Amino acid sequence: MTKDTEAQRAEPQHGIAPADGTRAAATAAATEVRRGVISLARRLRLERSEADLTGLELSVLGHIRRRGPLTPGELATAERVQPQSLTRTLAALETAGLAFREPDPADGRRSLMAITECGRTALRTEMEQRDNWLAAAMSAELSTTEIGLLRLTGPLLERLAAANP
Repeated sequence: MTKDTEAQRAEPQHGIAPADGTRAAATAAATEVRRGVISLARRLRLERSEADLTGLELSVLGHIRRRGPLTPGELATAERVQPQSLTRTLAALETAGLAFREPDPADGRRSLMAITECGRTALRTEMEQRDNWLAAAMSAELSTTEIGLLRLTGPLLERLAAANP
């Protein structure tokens, strides 16, 4: 391999890190991703309607919808909070008829939080509003190729959110 080719391989092209995944490239990418994710999250929060549900309540309902009934401890782990921090949130969801407790079939001493049909509807309504805004923004601002790249990033961002390096 010539020196020119080696130098070209070492330089990121169009903001993409080299295949060797150096720490410096990962750090630069992390900065860009963090900034983009924070800006988009802020904008998506602004696109929410004046809903009765808090961000934490929506997140808890989302976990239950995706993963099925969960213990309060599992929900706390998923949210990265102490179980005591979810007590009011879970009570509010139950009071509103959006979630309910059911006995854990594996351990009758524990309870599982499950989502109601009203909870599914509330979650769907919240998500559709923001998804519609995001789809319109993507259609207006991005090429088909860029939209395809973004579609690939969703699962990657989920993996990063769950990572424990």
